[in-house]
Amino acid sequence: MRLRYAGTCRICRAEIPARTEAVYERSTKTVRCLSHDETAIAHEPSAERPQSQPEVHAVDAGTPGASARREFERRRQAREDRERAKHPKLGGLLLALRKTPQSTTSWDTGALGEERLGQRLSELCTDSLLVLHDRKIPRSRANIDHIAVTPTGVWVIDAKKYRGRPALKVGGGILRQRTEKLVVGSRDCTTLVDGVLKQVGVVEDVLLPGGRPEGPGRPWGGVPVHGVLCFIEADWPLIGGAFTIRGVDVLWPKKLYPRLRAEGRLTASDIAEIHRHLAKALRPA
Repeated sequence: MRLRYAGTCRICRAEIPARTEAVYERSTKTVRCLSHDETAIAHEPSAERPQSQPEVHAVDAGTPGASARREFERRRQAREDRERAKHPKLGGLLLALRKTPQSTTSWDTGALGEERLGQRLSELCTDSLLVLHDRKIPRSRANIDHIAVTPTGVWVIDAKKYRGRPALKVGGGILRQRTEKLVVGSRDCTTLVDGVLKQVGVVEDVLLPGGRPEGPGRPWGGVPVHGVLCFIEADWPLIGGAFTIRGVDVLWPKKLYPRLRAEGRLTASDIAEIHRHLAKALRPA
């Protein structure tokens, strides 16, 4: 199979990069190079066989937009059930004629945005860029749309499919306290920034020394966590457009991808370890 994540050959201990053809042994959850013949391995002297090899645990990266899609389907089905129960003969016709409430369609719109961005993020994955999708925040009904672990740190990405142009509105001045608002078109969407900052705080807590196994060489304590609001189909200008509000980057996909691929101090093994820990602490929603 083509490995989704980097691994180590259990026979020769050679590093096997992500997206390389290799053999995955389900019984031991380990991988080996294609150059090692299975028959030869079976007959190798017991003294030369590896006695104890570290396991390669598969990581459930999650499904982009899964929880939003489930909520949309739940609301759509509940509406249909109510109409058909109230109007047994005309329920189907009324459903076709009446417009679906915005409170329901907004979940479909949100799911589409997460699915589109998540698919592209998955396509960009290498041994130095690993992603997680739709992660549940512990003790909360909220979720994190996407998490990317890269050489420059961890990126918490909130995908939005809004119409209108995102802009930063600055108020106050010399005599009044400075204020910053995120507006999309004519709507005040500053609460979206608050949501991203809360998600960043959750990820930072997971990466604290008390939230992870201790050991030499683990660099997590100083790993920066970046917050991003990524608007999928907004009315962005031809020049400029991206901005930062309260430490949260507001941009669109093509502006995001180069930042995720930038060089940094984290190695591929660091990235894989952080990715596994986040996947364990923040389960799929």
